[in-house]
Amino acid sequence: MTSKELLYVEDALGHEKFMKSCSVKTSAKLQDVALSSYIGELEQKHTELYNKFLNLL
Repeated sequence: MTSKELLYVEDALGHEKFMKSCSVKTSAKLQDVALSSYIGELEQKHTELYNKFLNLL
């Protein structure tokens, strides 16, 4: 893996970690059950993406 590709993967990992964090915080604050559930699904999706990027290393 080139240094440029490594920088891209590291950047993507940071973005996915941030999105997961935002999803967790938002889901905890919501009172609407359906919306909270949807945000929980987004959290799972960002966790999956994080793990996929991590496996590239």
